Amino acid sequence: MIVNVDQASGFCFGVQNAVDRAEEQIRQTGPLYSLGDIVHNTVEVERLGKIGLKTIDKAEFVDLQNKRVFIRAHGEPPETYAQAKANNIELIDATCPVVLKLQERIKSFYDKGYQVLIYGKVEHPEVVGLNGQCENNAIVIRSPEMSEADLEKIDFSKPTVLFSQTTKDTKGFGELRTKLEQHFKAHDSTNKFKSKQSEQIFTEFLAKDTICRQVSNRDQKLIKFSSEHEAVIFVAGKKSSNGKVLYGVCKAANDRTFFAENESDLEAEWFKRPDGKLVESVGVCGATSTPMWLMERIAGYIRNRYNVD
Repeated sequence: MIVNVDQASGFCFGVQNAVDRAEEQIRQTGPLYSLGDIVHNTVEVERLGKIGLKTIDKAEFVDLQNKRVFIRAHGEPPETYAQAKANNIELIDATCPVVLKLQERIKSFYDKGYQVLIYGKVEHPEVVGLNGQCENNAIVIRSPEMSEADLEKIDFSKPTVLFSQTTKDTKGFGELRTKLEQHFKAHDSTNKFKSKQSEQIFTEFLAKDTICRQVSNRDQKLIKFSSEHEAVIFVAGKKSSNGKVLYGVCKAANDRTFFAENESDLEAEWFKRPDGKLVESVGVCGATSTPMWLMERIAGYIRNRYNVD
C-alpha cells in the first residue's frame, strides 16, 4: 500500500497567518483569549488550547475586562470593536486580508444606498462580520435554489449588489447570479415605462464574485488527487463549511472517499477492496481549515497500522 498526502491541501493563507500570529503572541506575552474557534478544526483548537489559547464566546467576551483577545481570520462586525474599546480589551486582529477587503467593499456599497445580498450561511462567523458592515441589513441567501422567503425579502426596484462568503462554491454563485438577473429583468419588464417620454426602467443589479480563489482553485487539484488513489481519506473538522464542500468534490471524483476528523474515525473496511484485499494506494487530503501536521499524522497512522513504508 502506498499512502500519499496531498501537499496542496491544508491551511489557506488567512488561516495559517492567524495560527502563526496566535502562537507568536502566546510565546511573547503568554496566554490569550480567542473570540470563537480560531479555525473550524477541533484537533487544532485543542492543540492551541494546550499552549494557552482559550476560546470564548460572545457572551463571555461582553463580560471580559482589561484582557487581550484574538480576532480570527473570519473577521468580526463593528460592534465587536466597540465592545472591546468600552471594556479596555486589547485586540490582536488576524482578520484575513481577503475578508477585510470584502468587509470594506460591502460597507462602501451600503453607504451608497445599495441593497446588499450575500451568498452564504447567515450563522457563519464570516457572514456575521460581513453583515455587520451594513448594520445587519444584508439579505443572506444560503442556496442558489432561492426560497419564496428569500425572494420576498428582496426589493427588485432598488439598486442591488450581490457578494459571496469567501468560502462558497463558484458554481453555486454563478447559478444564483443568473437567477437574480432573471428576477430583476422580469421586474423591469412589468414596470416598462417610468414617464410619458417612455424612458425604460433598468434596476441596477451588480454581482461581485468575492470567493477566495485559493479556496475555489483547489477543486481541480483535489479531483485529480482523488482520482489517482483507490481510497481517499478526507480530513476536516465537522464544523468546517469548506470541509463539507471539498469533501463533496472528492467524493464525486472517487466514491471511495471517506471523511475523518482524526485517527479514531478510521475504519478498517475503508482500506479493503470488495474481495477483501487491501487497496494499493491511499490518498490523504483536507480542507483549508485542516493543518498539514494532522494529515501527516493520519497518514503515518495508516502506514503503521498496515506496516507499509
